[in-house]
Amino acid sequence: MDRTATKVKKTYFNWSTGKDAALALYHLKNKGTYHVDRLLTTLNTHHDRVTMHGLRRTLLLEQVRALEFPLTLVELPEEPTMEVYNAQLECAVNQLHSEGYTHCGFGDIFLEDLRNYRETQLRPYGIQCLFPLWQRNSRELIAEFLDLGFKAVVIALNSDVLDASFAGREIDKYFLNDLPSNIDPCGENGEFHTFCFDGPIFKRPVTFDIGEKVYKEYKRPGDQENNKADPSMGFWFADLIPLGKNAQN
Repeated sequence: MDRTATKVKKTYFNWSTGKDAALALYHLKNKGTYHVDRLLTTLNTHHDRVTMHGLRRTLLLEQVRALEFPLTLVELPEEPTMEVYNAQLECAVNQLHSEGYTHCGFGDIFLEDLRNYRETQLRPYGIQCLFPLWQRNSRELIAEFLDLGFKAVVIALNSDVLDASFAGREIDKYFLNDLPSNIDPCGENGEFHTFCFDGPIFKRPVTFDIGEKVYKEYKRPGDQENNKADPSMGFWFADLIPLGKNAQN
């Protein structure tokens, strides 16, 4: 047998901590063609939390321990520019490329601009992007996620489209029934973000308590000239509190 023809492809995964990433990782692991053995996550070092989602570093580390994956952290300042973000990411990718990684997995579903950005960033390294959930039906994806036994909780949401009551809720049929009809069931348009804490790729569940809900405003991205009337956008965050030995931070 030609071993080179059957050699699996060394792959790392762009890990957001949420449900889409978990489902995409599940499919890549089961495919057999890709040897996924590392996760990569960006962290805001000023707040010591995962960028965008606001998950505490402690829970991120407990999550990857429960998944039994090593983690590469891209650590960013409080308000990084795109230049700083790209430079830090390129440093991490350069190291991964030197270690023989040829592929990277993502949980994206529909966003063409984001997919193009990822492919453009990794093309100079010869790293191929993998999108196992790409253009699948959102309702089918979230039904599959639940049917497989995955569990996730909403940790951040866009206050323009959802009210604070959705923050901290577990993703289940009741949550889906309560979503307004204009909201993507997977939150693919940035409506909400999740923390996945159990499922078939986990060796054990990640335990936590749900703390206070916090509201924060950020500069609205894009053309600021067209956003003069409302230059900011608000997000509700549900602070997840680590339990037991992981409750120090």
